[in-house]
Amino acid sequence: MKGFILCYSIIIGMVSSSIFKEKTKEDSIEAGKEIYNDFCIQCHLASGEGVSGVFPPLKKSDYLLNNIEKSIAGIKFGLRGEIIVNDEVYNSVMINQGLDNEEIADVMNYILNEWGNSFEKQISTQYVTQIQKTVLE
Repeated sequence: MKGFILCYSIIIGMVSSSIFKEKTKEDSIEAGKEIYNDFCIQCHLASGEGVSGVFPPLKKSDYLLNNIEKSIAGIKFGLRGEIIVNDEVYNSVMINQGLDNEEIADVMNYILNEWGNSFEKQISTQYVTQIQKTVLE
């Protein structure tokens, strides 16, 4: 009986560690591309260039690259009010898209590494979980 419990515990541990294992950066970027195409492309366009004065660019965006936590919070909670991106003022509303923390991590990894953007680190689900709305204040 003790042997059975030990084997059962080992199997459960192996299964749960593979289920809850963080994605590789490449897997996250690939998943993020799909999320981007489902939720973000309408405003920020396939090129990531956005629409001048209306929807800010994500391609080579100084705001995105210099404000990672605010960018995550904007996706997570929505964003309203004035921001300056690449010396251009944007003052509109981005509603919360209803993405979970893993989806937000994936889409952030995608946009941080697409259209000539480059970000060495990987945004993890745990990191996104820690971001609070107060970051936007």
